[in-house]
Amino acid sequence: MTTQDMTANLDLDRYARGTGPSRSRRPVYMDFLPPCNHACPAGEDIQGWLDLAQAGQYEAAWQKLVENNPFPAIHGRVCYHPCETACNRTYTDEEVSIHAVERYLGDMAMEKGWKPEFKPRPGGQRVMVIGGGPSGLSAAYHLTRLGHTVEIFEAGPVAGGMIHFGIPAYRMPRDELQREIRRVEEMGVKIHLNHRVDDVLAEKAAGNFDAAFVAVGAHLSKKIDIPARDARGMMDAVSFLKSVENGEDVKLGRRVAIYGGGNTAMDAARVAKRMGVDEAMIIYRRDRANMAAHEFEADEALEEGVKINWMRSIKEIDGGVIKVEVMKLVDGKPVSTGEIEELEADSLILAVGQETDTGFLGRVPGIEFQRDGTVIVGSNMMTGADGIFAGGDMVPSERSVTIATGHGKKAARHIDAWLRGETYQPRPKHPIIEHDKLHLWYRTEAPQVEQPHLPLSQRLGGFEEILQGIDEKDALYEARRCLSCGNCFECDGCYGSCPEDAIIKLGPGKKYRYDYSLCTGCGTCQEQCPCHAIEMIPEHAG
Repeated sequence: MTTQDMTANLDLDRYARGTGPSRSRRPVYMDFLPPCNHACPAGEDIQGWLDLAQAGQYEAAWQKLVENNPFPAIHGRVCYHPCETACNRTYTDEEVSIHAVERYLGDMAMEKGWKPEFKPRPGGQRVMVIGGGPSGLSAAYHLTRLGHTVEIFEAGPVAGGMIHFGIPAYRMPRDELQREIRRVEEMGVKIHLNHRVDDVLAEKAAGNFDAAFVAVGAHLSKKIDIPARDARGMMDAVSFLKSVENGEDVKLGRRVAIYGGGNTAMDAARVAKRMGVDEAMIIYRRDRANMAAHEFEADEALEEGVKINWMRSIKEIDGGVIKVEVMKLVDGKPVSTGEIEELEADSLILAVGQETDTGFLGRVPGIEFQRDGTVIVGSNMMTGADGIFAGGDMVPSERSVTIATGHGKKAARHIDAWLRGETYQPRPKHPIIEHDKLHLWYRTEAPQVEQPHLPLSQRLGGFEEILQGIDEKDALYEARRCLSCGNCFECDGCYGSCPEDAIIKLGPGKKYRYDYSLCTGCGTCQEQCPCHAIEMIPEHAG
């Protein structure tokens, strides 16, 4: 037998082994849902824009990002990035600093004047948005992309809502905030400032609007009953932060107490320190492990000299003396001990939560409310009144800038469908890819870059931004730390490992396909796929 005959027989044998009943399973290329994408309240395709960023395609990455979130420079600063908490990279070293890369892209877009690219669908109508905070702005942005004409009615003197009045400038600089908002206006959205809407139906009819989205936010502080013989110097945190933002002269005295343990309480205390008080002390009825504020907020407050009285509850106020009761935790809940202490303070700021003012909607037939005043909406974000939708802090939900932004996008898609006589159906999500599904044969430790901070010595003199941005080198490094969980990034692991040459490369960006006439179903390709973009399925299923 000649060498040529032997080669031919080997090829025939390989072909035979790859077909028919000898193969019980076959590999297929799959797309899974990365945990970062799943955790993002704004619905960003984080893995998608990180992939473009790591290739140095920054504008394309930004365009991909703003398909879902119009405010990367804002969210790169104020979002508490649950995407990073979910990141599978934590099992290797540290999570990818997604927010830092997002901020880098957002700041670059402002520097270079990038504009969102989109093709509005014809046949749009007119939509009224009530509230110029993150949810209202997001809805207006996405409705515009969908082809509608949008006008925002904002009761305050500037757009931005609680991003502007509730988040201090040391976390969200006002110039970057307004530049992101200005981009929405440049798309054609008209914003009416100092225009409070009291009668939704009348305004809707007067403006010839076809639908309305209401997102007035939570600008009212919750009431709390504290016995007080002399309540001078008491104020709520929302009003305090707004007054400081507006440049008003707020008299705090030398010592100020802040009651509450959330992010607003931390912000109020840190702002008070910047206003020159000698002592800012937080009074909170739980311990640090059970505080409502995010860990870094408490860390930075303590760094800046804020004192925190854990496990204390205010019982009575008499002028400059605050009587507090020492608490203890029982099954995670604070319980009275009967032990009383006295603290001295010239003023008291109440930071025990916010409520939304939804009373003006009471005159709209069909709208229903929860006991706390929040508005009941359906899965399509529409209230009980036809054509009136609601979102953000005024509907039952967790409250954050990113959640509100996500509400705006979701509402926009449902409003668009309702106006066109259609029903919006989100595309089914792929299964989430967990860390134990990955095959990180190339695992190398590459710790997260440290984001620069303003030195402590420079913080209390003003409201300069504390957390600084990263440069291009670090942005590329962070983007390249992404493991591309669940989605092929063309590493050639499958191609190089296949013993039967059954995998065909389709070219850059086109991935691969299988030649099942050669595949034996051995599974080597799946074992070598680091991101688990290959699944082995029973032969009869394919």
